[in-house]
Amino acid sequence: MRPHPHRRPRPDHRPSRGGHQPAWIWGRHPVLAALANPERRLERLYMTREVAERHAAPFAAKAELLPREELAQKLPPGAVHQGIAALFAPLEEPQIEDVLARCGDDALILALDQVSDPHNVGAILRSAAAFGVAGLIVTERHAPGDTGVLAKAASGALEIVPMVRAVNLARALEQLKGAGFWLYGLDERGETGIVDLDLGGRACIVLGAEGEGLRRLTADRCDRLVTIPTQFQLTALNVSNAAAVAAYEWARQRHGKS
Repeated sequence: MRPHPHRRPRPDHRPSRGGHQPAWIWGRHPVLAALANPERRLERLYMTREVAERHAAPFAAKAELLPREELAQKLPPGAVHQGIAALFAPLEEPQIEDVLARCGDDALILALDQVSDPHNVGAILRSAAAFGVAGLIVTERHAPGDTGVLAKAASGALEIVPMVRAVNLARALEQLKGAGFWLYGLDERGETGIVDLDLGGRACIVLGAEGEGLRRLTADRCDRLVTIPTQFQLTALNVSNAAAVAAYEWARQRHGKS
């Protein structure tokens, strides 16, 4: 696992991500990534004997070994646990300042305008980790908590990419502008394709919820609305796919200039 530079000791006054209740994480990659994160506080760990012997030997002493069927009964219905699950205390909630501290002169932040599906947010975190995105900003309302579903979709990226919950997204975007970021909203109304855009310097790409897209107030805060060109038969991408394409294009341009 990579180090966790965005994690800091939790001050007493700082809220926890996703509320104050412990949360289950399941699946081999998400659980092992969380166990490797020094800022995580483990409360309970279950695994099968096979997983303990083949994949999680360093943590087996902390675990209760259970048959697969019994482990499944400890978790929400439908959880694909892959033989391992853990209950963790909530992480501290990072602030925009924490993300900005990770940003150099050339950085990318993704912002989500009321994207509520945990599978999509988890997939976006995974792409963000893969392409070196500095952080993800979501709305405090209409965004998923740090659930097992999100963690499973993120496949360990929840431990790598700081996810900021903004009470007021428009205000958060203005804060990014003040820090030298150009704001690009992905929207069907955009007149410029993202591949034709110079994403150098500090950039924030803002994506809207599926179906609704960017809210007017959010779109108005953007310096420019841009599109991802697609074939006529498929006019719009899923938000997690769009985020992956955007992050890849930023990384491609950055690599080409390095």
